[in-house]
Amino acid sequence: MKPGGYSDSGADIAYSLQRQHIPIITPVKKPAVENDVDWVFPDTTEGIQFAIDKGATIIWLNTVLYKGHPIEEFIKKGISIVGQVPENVDLYDDKWVTNHLLKANHLPVPQSVMIRHENATNYKLDFPFPFVIKPIRGRGSQGVSLVNSNEELTAMISEMLVSQSYGEALYVEEFLSGQEMTITVMPPGKYFIKRDAITKTDYWSLPPVKRFNHENGIAPYNGTVAVINNSEVITDNELEQSAIKQLCKQCEEAANLVKAKAPIRIDCRANSAGQYFLFDLNMKPNMTGAARPHRQDQDSLTALAARKIGWSFDDLILNMLNQHWKEAST
Repeated sequence: MKPGGYSDSGADIAYSLQRQHIPIITPVKKPAVENDVDWVFPDTTEGIQFAIDKGATIIWLNTVLYKGHPIEEFIKKGISIVGQVPENVDLYDDKWVTNHLLKANHLPVPQSVMIRHENATNYKLDFPFPFVIKPIRGRGSQGVSLVNSNEELTAMISEMLVSQSYGEALYVEEFLSGQEMTITVMPPGKYFIKRDAITKTDYWSLPPVKRFNHENGIAPYNGTVAVINNSEVITDNELEQSAIKQLCKQCEEAANLVKAKAPIRIDCRANSAGQYFLFDLNMKPNMTGAARPHRQDQDSLTALAARKIGWSFDDLILNMLNQHWKEAST
């Protein structure tokens, strides 16, 4: 789990809503702008009930979700939600499950193999070195490494499986040496773009963001290097390239497959021949933003992409709020 949970981005979101004069509920009467936990509630039964008792009618699920999460009981009771269906996050945060789903639906994903304790000495790889090893369930690039030899792989497998810092299974996939892109896909709904009210009937992509300044072939974890220092939105000319248009369409198809109800982020990368693959679908994009005065360098990849279509961080957050949903009554 991330230290402090997602209180940093949760506070960014709440502060943004407050300054847009959206009534928000906070744990304390006068939250301090620099104190993250003044703005967010614990994602426990008690924390959620506390927010509702204070008057909350919409709960923003800026946290790690899973089947059996306490919010499920409140969803059943009719509370409105910004965020994903917890059960879907539980299912699709598993890289092995999700990439097999994408592959089964003819979307391009890298070759891969799963390694557990029981096959840690007899796995079979059908792709050459170097390749990437990562947790089955991970957070951005944390715990992700480029492996160049059998010796490195054996040591990495032993270290990660013994420590269980990232669970009991590892994901090994072919290394793609070309350009890396991150694409945020928004759900269908009503949006305001450049002051126009627009209804999107299908999933739609924000402009892709290019990643650069990789460390040993891997984009550094954004908790270590702010994404504004190694990322930029692609140009208008690049947006018109057929390969980029096709990639955006493929990401939109992936969002439809996982039934996203809020933005998702898909990391994509080209191989040496320039063909793009979808290699990491993230059901909960980091949603930090340059909202609070002391965090002006904290725009997330999604916030960077949103600026390309004329959205400030405030615009992005307000448009996300407008897609809130509740479980259909039966």
